[in-house]
Amino acid sequence: MDLTPQQLSQYNGTDASKPLYVAVKGRIFDVTNGKSFYGPGGPYAMFAGKDASRALAKMSKNDEDVTPSLDGLSDKEIGVLNDWEKKFEAKYPVVGRVVS
Repeated sequence: MDLTPQQLSQYNGTDASKPLYVAVKGRIFDVTNGKSFYGPGGPYAMFAGKDASRALAKMSKNDEDVTPSLDGLSDKEIGVLNDWEKKFEAKYPVVGRVVS
């Protein structure tokens, strides 16, 4: 399933009838089982319905970092992002990708 960023934003937990999605490096993961983390009121709710690659790489919850842009990240930050990607792969099913 291919989703634009605008379509992905509909899976942010505000509509309880839809699953929760978070994208990492353009791949969309169904994180519905992690609702306590990614759902409304959860500590990572700001990532739901978005590609959170930069924020994960920088270990940041700042809104300006919740973006797919990897520009200017250090090798260490890219390594952190790759570790997060492995954690997501181990825990959540991939359901699609983000397209522009």
